[in-house]
Amino acid sequence: METEERSAARDGRTAPATGALMAATGRIGRELLESLAREAVPGGGILEVECPFTGEVFAGVPRCAPEGVAEAFRRARGAQREWEGVSFRERARIFLRFHDEVLRRRDEILDLVQLETGKARLHVFEEVMDVAIVSRYYAHTAQRYLRSRRRRGVIPLLTTAVHHRHPKGVVGFIAPWNYPLTLAVSDAIPAIMAGNAAVIKPDRKTPLTALWLVRLLRECGLPRELVQVVCGAGGELGGPIVQNADFVMFTGSTATGREVAAAAARRLVDFSLELGGKNPMIVFEDADLDAAVEGAIRACFSSAGQLCMSAERLYVHDALYERFLSRFVERARRIKLGAGLDYGFEMGSLISASQLERVSSHVEEAVESGAEVLAGGRARPETGPYFYEPTVLAGVGKGARLFSEETFGPVVSVFPFHTTDEAVRLANATPYGLNASVWTRDLRRGAEVARRIRAGTVNVNEAYAPSWASTDAPMGGFKDSGVGRRHGEEGILKYTESQTVVTQRLLPLVAPVLGMGGETYAGVMSLSLRLMRRLPGVRGRW
Repeated sequence: METEERSAARDGRTAPATGALMAATGRIGRELLESLAREAVPGGGILEVECPFTGEVFAGVPRCAPEGVAEAFRRARGAQREWEGVSFRERARIFLRFHDEVLRRRDEILDLVQLETGKARLHVFEEVMDVAIVSRYYAHTAQRYLRSRRRRGVIPLLTTAVHHRHPKGVVGFIAPWNYPLTLAVSDAIPAIMAGNAAVIKPDRKTPLTALWLVRLLRECGLPRELVQVVCGAGGELGGPIVQNADFVMFTGSTATGREVAAAAARRLVDFSLELGGKNPMIVFEDADLDAAVEGAIRACFSSAGQLCMSAERLYVHDALYERFLSRFVERARRIKLGAGLDYGFEMGSLISASQLERVSSHVEEAVESGAEVLAGGRARPETGPYFYEPTVLAGVGKGARLFSEETFGPVVSVFPFHTTDEAVRLANATPYGLNASVWTRDLRRGAEVARRIRAGTVNVNEAYAPSWASTDAPMGGFKDSGVGRRHGEEGILKYTESQTVVTQRLLPLVAPVLGMGGETYAGVMSLSLRLMRRLPGVRGRW
């Protein structure tokens, strides 16, 4: 009798990853793969790169030794001193050219990211758009954010103050595997525009994407030594990066983020962290059902759920619960799962055997404790070694890890709620606070509920893309989901040091003058302060 898995593959909802897929590396070319390897800081040995679609190794790059990290920082620091003197106009010219080249050569980088991550092609294209948006944004805004500004001096006319921004120096970036295009360079763009150099450590699973980006930046005019890429395991290279960096930008798990923060704090070096999430999506009774179902599909299963902003908890008003759940489950079962370097599949693979084990164990434990699998719930080895079905569960109990821990896979737990207060309480019942989603036709209610959710970004009537792509607005997490923000003004100012230069004219500020005694001076100054309190434009000083 034909198995359900084989039937699904035959009717087009899945497709097996075969040796023919790996032949598609010919579209990239062995010469390109070898040239990318030459962009990495050399070290000891070779780091093999595996394609999750098949489990096969298809490339290798130099593995950087821990002592090589210090050399990378030395080179970057030398280049940074010259780069700091380059005009904003010239910096912007490079990144606008980079913007154009990323879009022009998108098929090449789409192939590369798919081979490294196993993602569906459309999900990789989100990263291409992000890199272009961020490049354009900071090319046009960096000078405005960083220009020197006049500030009010303590005494009008006699005291002038100027606020300057200086680059930190060399910023260390530790990037994860799940968004290797976005997170390898989009955080680095504002740092470099601010006059810093960068040392980037991509995840050991996805080094080629970072190397491709850095090579393209060099082709667009960025000085060769200004950005260094060190490849290797985080456990080996993370410590040396924090020990050498003037600022650390880390994206990854909350547990590792705490270690990075502690190491940076010991050096009194500043840092920014985007960490884990257990993100909620709330669907009210008046939501557009069709839009909410499709939005939930994006929220839960984009990048196979390996997305920091992905929804893993879905709360639906009990008046809509049964209708929504029926439609959502049916749609999840129809997701086209497969491997291919084209736009033919809706969802791709998990990244590795360890990630597959994590997802599988979370689901199995939840089922053993009483949860019901409504869709999915199984690995799909006939499609590829790390594929897992889009999975929907109901009745997940508090004792299961799936209830409270980040699963980071294509799995969502669905719960009913009755009142708005209950929905908000449930959404906030987590140590995390990265992203959330609210669905309602009443936009005023949506905005009010969004403000009550303790998360750094909240989307009304969409999953995650608007809050991420609105680059003029800051993005980051509350609670255990992180420290600091990327994007907007905050996303570039964090890579700078503030300096205030004050010039005092004619009279000293805190010393008696004109033969005054100390008591007379104190009386005159007290009277002056009382007068200034009443004058508009000088309130708030002293």
